[in-house]
Amino acid sequence: MTLYDKLGGEQGVRQLVDSFYYIMETDPLAVRIRNLHPADLSGSREKLFFYLSGWLGGPELYIQKYGHPRLRARHLPFSIGELERDEWMRCMIQALHALPVEPVVRRQLGNAFYQIADLMRNKQDGLPDYQFKD
Repeated sequence: MTLYDKLGGEQGVRQLVDSFYYIMETDPLAVRIRNLHPADLSGSREKLFFYLSGWLGGPELYIQKYGHPRLRARHLPFSIGELERDEWMRCMIQALHALPVEPVVRRQLGNAFYQIADLMRNKQDGLPDYQFKD
């Protein structure tokens, strides 16, 4: 049984994505990550749903429509550090808790999401934008 199945298939993945974006839009602690997204989130919702469907073991909707996800390359134009990663994770963990899934599945997904979110980081937090030279 795939994670896609354990989440409830298409309906469960849609619920996860909808909850995630609702939390991102309404949680004042997610302002950085929200500001990285367009005002209209419909395209972002579709892409995340398509991506998660395949990533979780369901239909490869993202690949069928857009080709290889190239997640890191697609996120490079956005300034993503630890704060943005943590805000994204905060929203995703809350969204996972909104689903009726086993705690072990929630934990497994939380760990996997953290690995992906951490991989998207492309800036160092707390460091100046310049380097000292000898």
